Amino acid sequence: MADMGLFRTAVTEWAAGGPGDPARELAVRLSVRAVVLLEGPSDVAAVDALAASRGRDLAAEGVCVLSIGGAMSVGRFTGLLGPPGLGLRLTGLCDEAERRYYARGWERAGAARQEFSVCAADLEDELIRALGTTRVKELVEAEGDLRALQTFLRQPAQRDRTSQQQLRRFLGTKKGRKIHYGRVLVEALDPDRTPAPLDDLLTVL
Repeated sequence: MADMGLFRTAVTEWAAGGPGDPARELAVRLSVRAVVLLEGPSDVAAVDALAASRGRDLAAEGVCVLSIGGAMSVGRFTGLLGPPGLGLRLTGLCDEAERRYYARGWERAGAARQEFSVCAADLEDELIRALGTTRVKELVEAEGDLRALQTFLRQPAQRDRTSQQQLRRFLGTKKGRKIHYGRVLVEALDPDRTPAPLDDLLTVL
């Protein structure tokens, strides 16, 4: 739904100090009921891919999936979108290292429940463990990135890392790669192998 993109833009501009009226008006017009607060665009790609694989159109359901540009910004968005602002239901996904920012954001916004999921390291790590390193390497090859991976693995810094650690680092070495593989890895999952944090996120919506 293209209009939900307008709402995302309006909220992002509001959080950056712009006017709030456009976001308020769009929230009413689109019947927005919930917002999923995600650290970055690769998480958005993964959540959108999982929803699509389950036959769900989150935008049509009144759910906005929003990249907030890092966990340290979460308090600003919970204040604008939660009870002190638009009064929308809040949920989200974060890394274990960023849990405290999310917990504090929910608390300061006065949200009744802290409904967000937490990845052990990050979402890429969860997906690699769910698929297995062999399968992930097959997907990297299928996407035309095998030569880049082989070059990366020859770097001295990678010698003492496990295959899982190497792949996780590789996904973050080029701009846009994490976003691309956020979708690719999710689409390759067997339904019963979805990482719990990602599965839980979709279940509560």
